[in-house]
Amino acid sequence: MSYPRHEYFRRVLCNLIGRDIENGEIPDSDELVGPLIENICYGNAKRYLGVETGD
Repeated sequence: MSYPRHEYFRRVLCNLIGRDIENGEIPDSDELVGPLIENICYGNAKRYLGVETGD
């Protein structure tokens, strides 16, 4: 996947989640939302591809 496409996806995702938080559909919690976005944008691909990192 190209970087511009990933960047566009990340921005759309963050806008969607931000709107859901503003509407009260997702709790306004950095402890919840931070890992949610990180896992969608990074963790899922890492697990799918079987990439080992020093995390």
